[in-house]
Amino acid sequence: SAASLCRIKASGLKLQLCTNETQATRADFVRKLRAMGFDVSVAEVTAPAPAACRLLQERGLRPHLLVHHDLIPEFAEIDKTNPNCVVLGDAAEHFTYANLNEAFRLLIGMEKPVLISLGKGRYYKETDGLKLDVGAYMKALEYACDVEAEVVGKPAKSFFESALAELGVPAEQAVMIGDDIVSDVGGAQQCGMRALQVRTGKYR
Repeated sequence: SAASLCRIKASGLKLQLCTNETQATRADFVRKLRAMGFDVSVAEVTAPAPAACRLLQERGLRPHLLVHHDLIPEFAEIDKTNPNCVVLGDAAEHFTYANLNEAFRLLIGMEKPVLISLGKGRYYKETDGLKLDVGAYMKALEYACDVEAEVVGKPAKSFFESALAELGVPAEQAVMIGDDIVSDVGGAQQCGMRALQVRTGKYR
């Protein structure tokens, strides 16, 4: 809750929001939270898209993006001509057969296919109920192309290490709080952190 976040900050503890949000930029995500009363800044958010951009630049990769249209601005500085990899995010209604098949054809045509996924969640919860997450579509492309995706969001160890680096604390001094037993709790524990699962959202 917004009140809990305020109490954490007032106590002097450091705080970083770790999200697999891939339907919006970090700026839009923060605006949404601020509208709900949360006092947060973009610098306090660790998200998959910026991590993917760093990876793409480091390796000279040019992505074909199968992501939500609202997330595309995060990749504005990335060369997307003549793609040599596919980046997959939670494209929601843009996960059409035609769009998935286009990504499949690009991957299957590569000598060494590279599939980067901005998460591997199975499902998530919105106000109108549970919805399939990016992991289901990632697995479909993995199976069809006989390739293993590189995951840059939760529960990847590198994602939590990035958040810890931004906090400036070692894993043993951090606690992860979340509703996903695999992506939040399991991912954090694999990184050497302690974790708490809340019984709201998709905790089941």
